[in-house]
Amino acid sequence: MRHSSLPILFVTGLAAASLLASTQALAYGAGDFFTRVGVAKVSPKGDNGTLANGAFSVDVQDKTDFAFTLGYRFHDKLGVELLAARPFEHDIALNGDNLASTKHLPPTLTLQYYPLGGTASRVQPYVGAGVNYTRFSSEHLAIGELDLENSWGAAGQVGVDLVIDDHWALNAAAWYLDINTDATINGAAAGSVDIDPVVVMGGLSYRF
Repeated sequence: MRHSSLPILFVTGLAAASLLASTQALAYGAGDFFTRVGVAKVSPKGDNGTLANGAFSVDVQDKTDFAFTLGYRFHDKLGVELLAARPFEHDIALNGDNLASTKHLPPTLTLQYYPLGGTASRVQPYVGAGVNYTRFSSEHLAIGELDLENSWGAAGQVGVDLVIDDHWALNAAAWYLDINTDATINGAAAGSVDIDPVVVMGGLSYRF
Protein backbone atom coordinates (compact mmCIF):
# COMPACT_ATOMS: atom_id res chain seq x y z
CA MET A 1 0.00 0.00 0.00
CA ARG A 2 2.91 2.30 0.76
CA HIS A 3 4.27 1.83 -2.79
CA SER A 4 0.85 2.39 -4.39
CA SER A 5 0.60 5.77 -2.69
CA LEU A 6 3.87 7.03 -4.17
CA PRO A 7 2.40 7.94 -7.62
CA ILE A 8 -0.38 9.88 -5.88
CA LEU A 9 2.13 11.73 -3.71
CA PHE A 10 4.29 12.43 -6.78
CA VAL A 11 1.36 13.82 -8.78
CA THR A 12 0.21 15.86 -5.78
CA GLY A 13 3.73 17.27 -5.36
CA LEU A 14 3.91 18.23 -9.03
CA ALA A 15 0.52 19.95 -8.82
CA ALA A 16 1.55 21.88 -5.71
CA ALA A 17 4.83 22.94 -7.31
CA SER A 18 2.99 24.03 -10.45
CA LEU A 19 0.48 26.02 -8.41
CA LEU A 20 3.27 27.66 -6.42
CA ALA A 21 5.13 28.63 -9.59
CA SER A 22 1.93 30.05 -11.07
CA THR A 23 1.21 31.96 -7.87
CA GLN A 24 4.70 33.46 -7.83
CA ALA A 25 4.44 34.44 -11.49
CA LEU A 26 1.08 36.14 -11.01
CA ALA A 27 2.13 38.04 -7.90
CA TYR A 28 2.27 41.79 -8.56
CA GLY A 29 5.30 43.28 -6.89
CA ALA A 30 8.53 45.22 -6.86
CA GLY A 31 10.40 45.44 -10.14
CA ASP A 32 7.38 45.30 -12.45
CA PHE A 33 7.34 47.69 -15.40
CA PHE A 34 3.90 48.05 -16.97
CA THR A 35 1.86 49.93 -19.53
CA ARG A 36 -1.89 50.42 -19.73
CA VAL A 37 -3.65 51.31 -22.97
CA GLY A 38 -7.26 52.08 -23.70
CA VAL A 39 -9.96 54.58 -24.48
CA ALA A 40 -10.38 57.53 -22.13
CA LYS A 41 -13.26 59.96 -21.71
CA VAL A 42 -12.46 63.43 -20.34
CA SER A 43 -15.53 64.93 -18.66
CA PRO A 44 -15.06 68.52 -17.42
CA LYS A 45 -17.17 69.64 -14.50
CA GLY A 46 -20.50 71.30 -15.31
CA ASP A 47 -19.79 74.94 -14.43
CA ASN A 48 -16.53 76.11 -16.04
CA GLY A 49 -16.79 79.78 -15.10
CA THR A 50 -17.36 82.98 -17.04
CA LEU A 51 -15.32 85.22 -19.34
CA ALA A 52 -15.27 88.94 -20.18
CA ASN A 53 -16.63 90.11 -16.82
CA GLY A 54 -19.47 87.61 -16.88
CA ALA A 55 -20.57 88.28 -20.46
CA PHE A 56 -19.97 84.66 -21.49
CA SER A 57 -20.75 81.52 -19.49
CA VAL A 58 -18.25 78.76 -20.35
CA ASP A 59 -19.12 75.11 -20.91
CA VAL A 60 -16.20 72.84 -21.92
CA GLN A 61 -17.54 69.75 -23.71
CA ASP A 62 -16.62 66.07 -23.09
CA LYS A 63 -14.10 64.31 -25.31
CA THR A 64 -13.17 60.64 -25.84
CA ASP A 65 -9.84 59.52 -27.30
CA PHE A 66 -6.94 57.05 -27.02
CA ALA A 67 -4.76 57.17 -23.89
CA PHE A 68 -1.97 55.16 -22.32
CA THR A 69 0.16 55.02 -19.18
CA LEU A 70 3.67 53.93 -18.27
CA GLY A 71 4.53 52.75 -14.77
CA TYR A 72 7.00 51.08 -12.44
CA ARG A 73 6.57 49.23 -9.15
CA PHE A 74 9.52 49.98 -6.87
CA HIS A 75 7.88 48.19 -3.92
CA ASP A 76 5.31 45.40 -3.64
CA LYS A 77 2.69 47.94 -2.64
CA LEU A 78 4.03 51.18 -4.14
CA GLY A 79 4.60 52.40 -7.68
CA VAL A 80 4.53 55.41 -9.97
CA GLU A 81 2.52 55.90 -13.15
CA LEU A 82 2.52 58.55 -15.88
CA LEU A 83 -0.72 59.18 -17.78
CA ALA A 84 -0.21 60.25 -21.40
CA ALA A 85 -2.46 60.59 -24.41
CA ARG A 86 -3.00 62.14 -27.77
CA PRO A 87 -4.08 65.79 -27.38
CA PHE A 88 -7.77 65.95 -26.49
CA GLU A 89 -9.73 68.49 -28.55
CA HIS A 90 -12.69 70.05 -26.75
CA ASP A 91 -15.47 72.23 -28.10
CA ILE A 92 -16.20 75.18 -25.81
CA ALA A 93 -19.71 76.60 -25.64
CA LEU A 94 -20.10 80.29 -24.81
CA ASN A 95 -23.62 81.17 -23.69
CA GLY A 96 -24.74 77.84 -25.14
CA ASP A 97 -23.18 78.22 -28.61
CA ASN A 98 -20.06 76.32 -29.70
CA LEU A 99 -17.92 79.35 -30.49
CA ALA A 100 -14.51 78.11 -29.30
CA SER A 101 -12.30 75.05 -29.06
CA THR A 102 -8.92 74.00 -27.72
CA LYS A 103 -6.59 71.03 -27.58
CA HIS A 104 -4.97 70.03 -24.34
CA LEU A 105 -2.35 67.47 -23.34
CA PRO A 106 -2.60 66.50 -19.64
CA PRO A 107 0.44 64.40 -18.55
CA THR A 108 -0.21 63.28 -14.99
CA LEU A 109 2.23 61.63 -12.58
CA THR A 110 0.87 59.72 -9.58
CA LEU A 111 2.33 57.79 -6.68
CA GLN A 112 0.25 54.63 -6.30
CA TYR A 113 -0.63 52.30 -3.45
CA TYR A 114 -1.60 48.66 -4.14
CA PRO A 115 -3.20 47.10 -1.03
CA LEU A 116 -2.93 43.57 -2.49
CA GLY A 117 0.53 44.06 -4.02
CA GLY A 118 2.90 41.16 -3.52
CA THR A 119 0.05 38.62 -3.47
CA ALA A 120 -1.37 36.32 -6.12
CA SER A 121 -4.79 37.97 -6.06
CA ARG A 122 -6.22 38.30 -9.56
CA VAL A 123 -7.99 41.49 -8.45
CA GLN A 124 -5.43 44.26 -7.94
CA PRO A 125 -7.00 47.59 -6.90
CA TYR A 126 -4.95 50.74 -6.46
CA VAL A 127 -5.22 54.39 -5.51
CA GLY A 128 -2.89 57.24 -6.37
CA ALA A 129 -2.18 60.92 -5.85
CA GLY A 130 0.12 63.27 -7.69
CA VAL A 131 0.46 66.24 -10.00
CA ASN A 132 -0.94 67.23 -13.38
CA TYR A 133 0.52 69.55 -16.00
CA THR A 134 -1.80 70.66 -18.79
CA ARG A 135 -0.55 72.19 -22.03
CA PHE A 136 -3.13 74.00 -24.17
CA SER A 137 -2.72 74.47 -27.92
CA SER A 138 -4.68 75.23 -31.11
CA GLU A 139 -7.12 77.55 -29.34
CA HIS A 140 -9.86 78.85 -31.61
CA LEU A 141 -12.50 81.54 -31.05
CA ALA A 142 -15.10 82.52 -33.63
CA ILE A 143 -15.30 86.11 -32.37
CA GLY A 144 -11.62 86.87 -31.78
CA GLU A 145 -8.30 85.40 -30.64
CA LEU A 146 -8.27 83.08 -27.63
CA ASP A 147 -5.26 82.05 -25.56
CA LEU A 148 -5.33 79.64 -22.62
CA GLU A 149 -2.41 79.51 -20.20
CA ASN A 150 -0.80 76.17 -19.36
CA SER A 151 -1.57 74.99 -15.83
CA TRP A 152 -0.34 72.88 -12.92
CA GLY A 153 -2.65 71.14 -10.47
CA ALA A 154 -3.23 68.20 -8.14
CA ALA A 155 -4.45 64.80 -9.30
CA GLY A 156 -6.15 61.81 -7.68
CA GLN A 157 -6.61 58.31 -9.08
CA VAL A 158 -8.42 55.01 -8.46
CA GLY A 159 -8.16 51.87 -10.56
CA VAL A 160 -8.15 48.10 -10.73
CA ASP A 161 -6.41 45.40 -12.76
CA LEU A 162 -8.22 42.09 -13.32
CA VAL A 163 -5.35 39.71 -13.96
CA ILE A 164 -5.62 37.36 -16.96
CA ASP A 165 -2.14 35.78 -16.96
CA ASP A 166 1.50 36.59 -16.16
CA HIS A 167 1.51 39.64 -18.44
CA TRP A 168 -2.03 40.73 -19.32
CA ALA A 169 -4.88 42.19 -17.31
CA LEU A 170 -8.11 44.05 -17.91
CA ASN A 171 -7.92 47.58 -16.53
CA ALA A 172 -10.33 50.29 -15.46
CA ALA A 173 -9.16 53.58 -13.98
CA ALA A 174 -10.36 57.08 -13.17
CA TRP A 175 -8.52 60.32 -12.43
CA TYR A 176 -9.61 63.67 -11.04
CA LEU A 177 -7.48 66.51 -12.46
CA ASP A 178 -7.34 70.03 -11.07
CA ILE A 179 -7.10 72.10 -14.29
CA ASN A 180 -7.63 75.85 -14.03
CA THR A 181 -6.42 78.14 -16.82
CA ASP A 182 -6.29 81.91 -17.28
CA ALA A 183 -7.80 83.08 -20.57
CA THR A 184 -7.04 86.09 -22.74
CA ILE A 185 -9.21 87.32 -25.62
CA ASN A 186 -7.58 89.54 -28.24
CA GLY A 187 -4.62 89.97 -25.89
CA ALA A 188 -6.65 91.19 -22.90
CA ALA A 189 -7.22 89.23 -19.69
CA ALA A 190 -10.71 87.74 -19.83
CA GLY A 191 -10.96 85.59 -16.70
CA SER A 192 -10.30 81.97 -15.80
CA VAL A 193 -11.70 78.65 -16.97
CA ASP A 194 -12.11 75.87 -14.37
CA ILE A 195 -12.09 72.57 -16.24
CA ASP A 196 -11.43 70.13 -13.37
CA PRO A 197 -12.30 66.97 -15.34
CA VAL A 198 -12.86 63.38 -14.36
CA VAL A 199 -10.99 61.08 -16.76
CA VAL A 200 -12.31 57.50 -17.06
CA MET A 201 -10.29 54.91 -18.99
CA GLY A 202 -10.94 51.28 -19.84
CA GLY A 203 -8.53 48.95 -21.60
CA LEU A 204 -5.69 46.48 -21.12
CA SER A 205 -2.68 46.37 -18.82
CA TYR A 206 0.59 44.68 -19.79
CA ARG A 207 3.50 44.10 -17.42
CA PHE A 208 7.02 43.26 -18.53
